[in-house]
Amino acid sequence: MSQPPNGGQRPATPGDDGRDGTGPVPEDAAAGASVPQRHRPDKVLLGIVVAIAVLVVLALAVVFLRGEPQQLDESSPAGVVQRYSRAVIDADTAAADAFLTDAARSRCANYYGAPQASRVVLISTTDRGDSATVKVSIVQDAGEGPFGPAEYSEEAAIGLVKVDGKWMINDLPYSLQSCAGGMLKK
Repeated sequence: MSQPPNGGQRPATPGDDGRDGTGPVPEDAAAGASVPQRHRPDKVLLGIVVAIAVLVVLALAVVFLRGEPQQLDESSPAGVVQRYSRAVIDADTAAADAFLTDAARSRCANYYGAPQASRVVLISTTDRGDSATVKVSIVQDAGEGPFGPAEYSEEAAIGLVKVDGKWMINDLPYSLQSCAGGMLKK
């Protein structure tokens, strides 16, 4: 008996993949090379990618839906400082002036410039009945630095007193000074 021409291997037939008879034989398979299999995405990897996408969406939602800072009670020392600081940052000197005592307004005669704060952060409040001290961190923009926008901060104490049952700012740092109708020196 003689051997078949293909070295004893059975001939490939259409629809035969060399394993289970369900697909065509690639040319490489007929020559004895390994056949690369189709890779399905790993379910674990797919799960990680989906989890990362969900976290990114949640982080963006938190950032964009966060909104304005919570308004503190306007009858509290910290609430008065919050509203005064917002007016100063917004360059609304008339609104800022409404939170100052006459003594604080009188300091405008020695004032030499514009308020410098870009952000004010509450640190602590000490209430002593008819007087209070609110400690804040005042953040100021310092223009562009070699690595992008630059800023610096200073801690300051703002003194408040009660005038006719209402908290008023009596003493404040120079960087938060705002004068409406005062004589500004240049």
